[in-house]
Amino acid sequence: MAGRIQSHQLPNGLYVSGKLEQPKEPRPPTMAARAMPYTGGDIKKSGELGRMFDISVLDPTQGPPPPPLIVGGNSSGGNSRQMAPPRVSGSSSNPNSGSRPNSGSVRKTSGPLSQLQPTGLITSGSLGGSGPIGSGSRRSGQMDRQVSNLGSSKAKYGSSVTSLSSDPVRVGFKVPNTVVWAVMIVAAMGLLVGAFLTVAVKKPVVIAVVIAAVVPAVVVLVWNCVWGRKGLLGFIKKYPDAELRGAVDGQFVKVTGVVTCGSIPLETSYQRTPRCVYVSTELYEYKGLGGRSANPKHSCFSWGSRHAEKYVSDFYISDFQSGLRALVKAGYGAKVSPFVKPATVADVTAQNKDLSPSFLKWLSDRNLSADNRVMRLKEGYIKEGSTVSVMGMVRRHDNVLMIVPPAEPVSSGCRWWRCLLPTYADGLIITCDDNQNADVIPV
Repeated sequence: MAGRIQSHQLPNGLYVSGKLEQPKEPRPPTMAARAMPYTGGDIKKSGELGRMFDISVLDPTQGPPPPPLIVGGNSSGGNSRQMAPPRVSGSSSNPNSGSRPNSGSVRKTSGPLSQLQPTGLITSGSLGGSGPIGSGSRRSGQMDRQVSNLGSSKAKYGSSVTSLSSDPVRVGFKVPNTVVWAVMIVAAMGLLVGAFLTVAVKKPVVIAVVIAAVVPAVVVLVWNCVWGRKGLLGFIKKYPDAELRGAVDGQFVKVTGVVTCGSIPLETSYQRTPRCVYVSTELYEYKGLGGRSANPKHSCFSWGSRHAEKYVSDFYISDFQSGLRALVKAGYGAKVSPFVKPATVADVTAQNKDLSPSFLKWLSDRNLSADNRVMRLKEGYIKEGSTVSVMGMVRRHDNVLMIVPPAEPVSSGCRWWRCLLPTYADGLIITCDDNQNADVIPV
């Protein structure tokens, strides 16, 4: 006869087969564990982390610190000295290691420590600081404001921003030197032969012919010196725009579109116009008869450049035709030829000698005097959202489309119908319309 199957009833009234399991007795803990106290973000209560930075650590298991010891004191408030208790360091964490004599030596750390935040995190300071680790860090290329005791500030940039010279656009003639020397030698020989025949044979016809041949050459040269820059601008404006979608690596292109700032936006020094890709501030001074020169090449009765600040950084341009976005590599010391017309923001004449406080502060920040001078301050910029044309070489690297400066100068070619010789500009060519402030597209 089969044995009877045992069953038991659950608390909900359901009968199930099997024996009722007996509840297990709780096991005693095998080792004692001390609960870690809540630090609340205070590094002095964090144990080993505080000892790493040579900070006194509070042990919650110990009692309060002993009162300061009064040596040589009396009850009447005489001369007394208070000695603080010794600081707990990493070497005294073991109670059996003994006490270290107070010899005045302090363990040196690897550098200045940053101030502890209320959260307990050890940081290098605020991002906007420009001092050492204790007062803030400065990222490479970020704008560094050097503030003096009087509150003056002057913008300085890192190596990622290109600092241009006072006249960065170098426009020259694309004529071989051999041709120039040959023309000069022939002209000199013709003048000598013509002068000799005029004196010896008494026939001035030869020298008249030579002069008739030399004068037109001189006129053409002067014409190109005056209109060479405008001719190059006309060549740039008429150059057809290329489509970035079909551009190959190493192709010279002209791209027109809306610009946006890169990782380092620029700011004008006088008007404080933010988020620019190119800024220019120039101070000109007029020199009269016997006046002071603004620079060694300053001639009388003309305006000369006294101080110039021109910067350009990497930026992005969105092509109007294809909609693609390309990175223009204008920073890190690249060769750039910007054609941006500046506007006059401050004009000091003989009749108007009262200088504005902002202009005086701008001069004092750069250690420039304003004593009885006729000056003019011009400022130009390319703001984010402006329509810009860029001429350069296409580079593709890891699916990144870039426009870099060409290896050779850009030549406009010879245009005989305008009597213009081939002119050239070195580096990236950046042009912007004169009415850029009215056509800025918000981005």
